[in-house]
Amino acid sequence: MDGHGRTTLTGTDANRRARERFVDRLEQAGLDVRIDAVGNIVGRWVPEGVDPSTAPVATGSHLDSVPVGGIFDGPLGVYGGLEAVRAIQESDRTPERPIDVVCFTEEEGQRFGNGLLGSSVATGQRSVDDALAFEADDGTTLADALDEIGFRGEGRIDAAEWDAWLELHPEQGTRLEEENATAGIVTNVTGITHCYLEVNGEADHAGSTPMPGRADALAAASEVVLDVEEAAKQLVDDESPSAVGTVGKAVVEPNATNVIPGQVRLGIDIRDVSADSISMLVDALEDSAQRVERERAVETTVSRPYDVPPEPMADRCRETLVDAGTATGLNTLLMHSGAAHDTMNVARVTDAGLLFAPSRDGISHNPREWTEWSDCAGATTVLAEGLARLAES
Repeated sequence: MDGHGRTTLTGTDANRRARERFVDRLEQAGLDVRIDAVGNIVGRWVPEGVDPSTAPVATGSHLDSVPVGGIFDGPLGVYGGLEAVRAIQESDRTPERPIDVVCFTEEEGQRFGNGLLGSSVATGQRSVDDALAFEADDGTTLADALDEIGFRGEGRIDAAEWDAWLELHPEQGTRLEEENATAGIVTNVTGITHCYLEVNGEADHAGSTPMPGRADALAAASEVVLDVEEAAKQLVDDESPSAVGTVGKAVVEPNATNVIPGQVRLGIDIRDVSADSISMLVDALEDSAQRVERERAVETTVSRPYDVPPEPMADRCRETLVDAGTATGLNTLLMHSGAAHDTMNVARVTDAGLLFAPSRDGISHNPREWTEWSDCAGATTVLAEGLARLAES
């Protein structure tokens, strides 16, 4: 496969090596390292003459990945944050606050939970005990996995204690590339809802069961898939250009070529910067499920267990990043984020900002994900200037 792929699932040996390398780099830069009970890592730099108890400015991202993901999603923000601190250390700036560089645990949600796990604990939305109890498919708990790699610390990092937060991340889209901009300054982060649809029909012999009267769960579910797609397209045309709806997961049982499917479970991802349009797409999903129940002699159940509302970025952080772009002479662009990031959680407890670097062809969660090194440096320059300004205030 072309590109530079990595699989760094939380609590695996690959994750351990990535964490150890990061801790080593933090310590080399003179930062004091702390690891909390869910494995969140924080390196703190206290500039000379600064009161260590002063509320710090924080930056960072994550080191875990999706299976065979790219090398920039997460690490760019973690190491960009560290490089920004190193640049400030070597400059003549005079910060009046400590600066934290953070690696959150399990942002991607590939092994434990639905994602943004470490930041949900740091922001008080989930308890340490609840997070540690999450189980992987093999029954391993997060607590066991962190113990295994030596990264289960103590206490809880509290993001509410930060004066402000900035995160650098690849765009995962093409706007910056199209506009030839060095960095994107995010105005708001999309909300995300995950719905699950279960369709129960009746499994039967594919050859001896007549077409009339079948209760084919997959045929019924396929209509719902198309209805969700059509509803999202209509919403984009009429209400909100940023709305998206995706049926990304399907489990078919018994999943045999010569058996009429008796049960289907679908995973539906709905996103937008407007909570109202998210609700409209959920309504469309439920209406479609009720329609196929009536027309296809199946039973349906819709659940909505994961619901993260849209989150605006703080005016102070956004304006600081705009000013940072101007001060460094780099071209920036205001834009929204269609993907979730730990910043969504942090923004609920303190002032938060999100900065994007260009992504070649918008490819992400793929070994062909790529951000030119010059673009990494440019976006990190904006980040460093923004951090310095926040830390000087």
